[in-house]
Amino acid sequence: MFDVIAFDADDTLWFSEDSFRKYETEFVNTLQPYVAEGVDIKAALVATERSNIDAYGYGVKSFGLSAMEAAITLTNGAIPATELQKILHGVREHLTEPVRVFDGVAEVLARVSSQFRTILITKGDLAHQTRKVETSGLSHHFEHVEIVLEKDPATYSHVLKSLDINPERFCMVGNSLKSDILPVLAIGGFGVYVPYEILWELDHAEHPTSHADRYVELEKLSLVPDWLEQQRK
Repeated sequence: MFDVIAFDADDTLWFSEDSFRKYETEFVNTLQPYVAEGVDIKAALVATERSNIDAYGYGVKSFGLSAMEAAITLTNGAIPATELQKILHGVREHLTEPVRVFDGVAEVLARVSSQFRTILITKGDLAHQTRKVETSGLSHHFEHVEIVLEKDPATYSHVLKSLDINPERFCMVGNSLKSDILPVLAIGGFGVYVPYEILWELDHAEHPTSHADRYVELEKLSLVPDWLEQQRK
């Protein structure tokens, strides 16, 4: 049924969003003494991130730039430089933290890559995502690694065309309906949705109401190899 299986990385193969939540909390705590009571600091940060996606893209550096902007805006420039340094320190700490792979991921990838052409498609900052892939201990499972600025139908079409992959024989596995499933369905591919308990506010999307024959939701990644084998029967 499939020629190629692609996996997302962040929150599919390894922890990611929990670290963003940690640094969001630190950001809120840093700003609270400098803003009026009742101001929703986190909501303001998310709104700033949303407005900056076109300019900064995704990832920790984008988050850091938006956090600095939000800190200055919310405090009308009154936040001390020492507090801005705390935010910058958190960004650097976030960028250099070790990759924490989910339990059982290596076994899943070993099974899948032994039977299918297997690739990785992830979005975000090129340098940071490359470092995570290289230090994860998982890169040898992938025939190809693609790090993109955005995951939309046009991007997927371009990637598949460059790798000579028929979209109708392509299956994408990931934790984001918005990034991993809906765009792939739109170009005629198949999506396996494996939700993670934490999802970035800007990554929310409704479950697909069409293409039900090309979409499945599995509770955990460890179920993917058996499901794929069933599709071959």
